[in-house]
Amino acid sequence: MAKNNLSQCIKDLRKQYHLTQEDLAEKAGVGLRFVRDLEQGKSTVRMDKVNQILELFGMELYPVKRTIHEES
Repeated sequence: MAKNNLSQCIKDLRKQYHLTQEDLAEKAGVGLRFVRDLEQGKSTVRMDKVNQILELFGMELYPVKRTIHEES
């Protein structure tokens, strides 16, 4: 599984707040396996569970329109 921006962000926030993966899972109400998969960059994760984790840090995940850059 490849790392991605989301997985790295979650891992960085967890460490910034001095939380173990177990602490984060418990506080967010998700399973430890979910936290581990998320931090490892699993390509399929449930957005509702991601938002449960992000809520602890005052953040949320939502869709945004992507800008398409054309080659000149």
